Amino acid sequence: MFEKKIDKRLLKNFDFIILLIIFLLVGIGILGIGIAKRLPTEGGENLIEAIRNLNVYHVRLQFLWFLSGLVLMAVVISIDYHIIGDYVDYIYWIVVALLLYVDVAGAIMGGAQSWIPIGPFALQPSEFAKISIILTFAKVLSKKGDEGINHIKDLIPILLRLALPLVLILSQPDFGTAAVFIVILFGMLFVSNISYKLLFGIIGSGVAIIPVVWFALLSEVQKDRIRVFLNPELDPMGKGYQVSQSITAIGSGRIIGKGILTNNTLSQLNFLPAAHTDFIFAVLTEAFGFVGGIVIIGLYLFLIIRTIMIAVKAKDKFGSLIVIGVAALMIAHIFENIGMTMGLTPVTGIPLPFMSYGGSFMWTNMIAYGLVLNIGMRRQKIKF
Repeated sequence: MFEKKIDKRLLKNFDFIILLIIFLLVGIGILGIGIAKRLPTEGGENLIEAIRNLNVYHVRLQFLWFLSGLVLMAVVISIDYHIIGDYVDYIYWIVVALLLYVDVAGAIMGGAQSWIPIGPFALQPSEFAKISIILTFAKVLSKKGDEGINHIKDLIPILLRLALPLVLILSQPDFGTAAVFIVILFGMLFVSNISYKLLFGIIGSGVAIIPVVWFALLSEVQKDRIRVFLNPELDPMGKGYQVSQSITAIGSGRIIGKGILTNNTLSQLNFLPAAHTDFIFAVLTEAFGFVGGIVIIGLYLFLIIRTIMIAVKAKDKFGSLIVIGVAALMIAHIFENIGMTMGLTPVTGIPLPFMSYGGSFMWTNMIAYGLVLNIGMRRQKIKF
């Protein structure tokens, strides 16, 4: 009897609009992966021929990642987030252990030692570290109560929790994920009643250590990416090739795009590197033009707005901080990924949520929004 009453209340608070947006984004992403991997043919072709020429290997895998991600989301939704909060320390140390294993025996892909091979597939622990960091920050910051963060000593517990996974990820090296960690930290600190004097002091300290980061931490490849970002014409056929081809693809889509039946897209002619992963937005805007790009950005904007609305309505500070952390995660990925495809931000290998190909990243997104929906469902106390 009680279970039925609880289920009915939770179902009433479930945000089906967020779930619908996720389905739309995943569907558009799978379509983009299919376009990027379609085998070009001589002459024109109709829709049936286009379907026959699809290279469905990556499409099927992405669909599999999504279905398994739905299972993970359902599991996360079914457990009260306060119970999940009781296991935050265990989750944190499990992720740290995986990151340590990666640093010792991980596989190298894309210039970073970030992967654990599992049969024909590979797991990327740094993706799951984003969830761990959000939960850990929310747990620590929620204990501060209403007094806020006014002194540097108040930041020590959270900085200590950040330091270990951050150092391990920087050593891979994966500066893109490290930057996402920083965005998550600042997003969650911003809503935690932090002293603006302290916040600006942290920002100033960050600016001051930029020379140290440049000369001591960045590899030549990473420095070249920043140089190309500042001057796209520096090496257009070498280090700047990805960005120049992406900008060309986006521009060639014009207003309504080239469609999905043409053979003269840059992705299908293999002129656009990482088309189905980091540069999926360029593939889609080339196919569907400015209109398609605006629709995608609009869906992301709507998703973030709905996410923040759940944060505002959350039952407690712990839940609100988790949702803000997820919103910061999304904003960091969306802004950086779409920005790099248009030459507005440096190329860092940051994928586009729910759309870029990849199992670990899809699972991370689904778990993150499982937490968001979980908190939204339990924003009211159940009364018997």
